[in-house]
Amino acid sequence: MLIKYFCRISSFGCRTSQQIGISRYFHSSGTLANMKIGTHDGVFHCDDVLACYMLKRLPEYKDAKIVRTRNPELLNACDVVVDVGAVFNHDKKRYDHHQREFNESLSSLRPELGDKYKIKLSSAGLVYTYYGEKLIQQLAPKEAPLNDDDLKIIFRKVYENFIEEIDAIDNGVPMTEEEPRYKICTHLSARVGRLNPEWNSKQEVNLDDIFQQAMKLVGEEFLYSVNYLINVWLPARDFVKNSIEKRFEIHKSGEIMEFEERFPWKEHFFELEAEMAIEPKIKYVIFNDKPNSWRVQAVPEYASSFITRKPLHPKWWGVRDEMLSDVSGIPGCVFCHSTGFIGGNTSREGALKMAVASLEATD
Repeated sequence: MLIKYFCRISSFGCRTSQQIGISRYFHSSGTLANMKIGTHDGVFHCDDVLACYMLKRLPEYKDAKIVRTRNPELLNACDVVVDVGAVFNHDKKRYDHHQREFNESLSSLRPELGDKYKIKLSSAGLVYTYYGEKLIQQLAPKEAPLNDDDLKIIFRKVYENFIEEIDAIDNGVPMTEEEPRYKICTHLSARVGRLNPEWNSKQEVNLDDIFQQAMKLVGEEFLYSVNYLINVWLPARDFVKNSIEKRFEIHKSGEIMEFEERFPWKEHFFELEAEMAIEPKIKYVIFNDKPNSWRVQAVPEYASSFITRKPLHPKWWGVRDEMLSDVSGIPGCVFCHSTGFIGGNTSREGALKMAVASLEATD
């Protein structure tokens, strides 16, 4: 049953019905039934699509209607407006980033996160800045909600791995100061853009319907990113920390560590290494890949780098099987990559010997 209700600050801390200009109706569950999310009409982009999707994931906006318009009167009747209107004001729920004076970043709006995040925010970034933790906690397992520390870790990582890219692309921030050697044309922003009608298309389409398709696309990507980080990436942190602490049990140098299985470790490793002030720097990781298959991997200079701190023995690069065992003097060798960043052996003992020999190599 719908209950007519006029919003008062004293009751729910929201704007008065005079400020909103219309009365509100609540479902019996207590959620607003005719809330409106405003954004611009015409060609859509990844940031406004994602901003609307994230808002729709919140309980207070889950039943909201998306109003795509540039009409100021219609936008003023909306409860929240993204990517249009030339206003950024969190108190008024206005999240546009196109104003000449707008230059906010995640770090400027959330200084407690440090000064690492300096990319100018898009409408998606603005919505994530204020509602990201709530979104993430809703997606966490209900039987195991994230504690404050883990929530902060996931919030940062979702921004780094997902939102920041969209902010940068929408604001035209280049990835490098030099001309890139190649282009990436299959990123999420590009796929969202392709849903818009081509300039020379004669087919009549309903852009509001296509906008919903775009929301479904970004939603799948957003949910995958958050769920992966909560359920797969975050649990690996304790395993990495434990391996770092036990590194001297693997080899007296402390420059080799061991994982009992294959899992995402690099980002955790570099964060923990810095936090724990590890010296000397760890050079190699050995891990069990599958039955009778062990790997030795050279640690990169940073998580996404293709350059390693100390590659595997240079005399092994590109050599395989028995020939590699003969060259190295280590039984069970399977391969060494042509750049020396990873190699394989049939046993743990063999993988460890490959790491030690590479560590001791001088040429």
